[in-house]
Amino acid sequence: MKRNDLRAYEPKKCWVGETQKISYPTREEAEVAAKVAEYEHHISGLSVYKCEYGDHWHLTAGGKDK
Repeated sequence: MKRNDLRAYEPKKCWVGETQKISYPTREEAEVAAKVAEYEHHISGLSVYKCEYGDHWHLTAGGKDK
């Protein structure tokens, strides 16, 4: 039987400029995260973009859909 790991989930992040942003391995996962943020936290207008520093995706509120 597998034990439940009660540690807090720590998402992968990368440095974008001077800030760290959550990284999503695929565009689809980033789009789902944007929908979850809209539904659970009432944050609208998020879009996704491919990171220029790695092979992953980020969310942005600026409509920067690539």
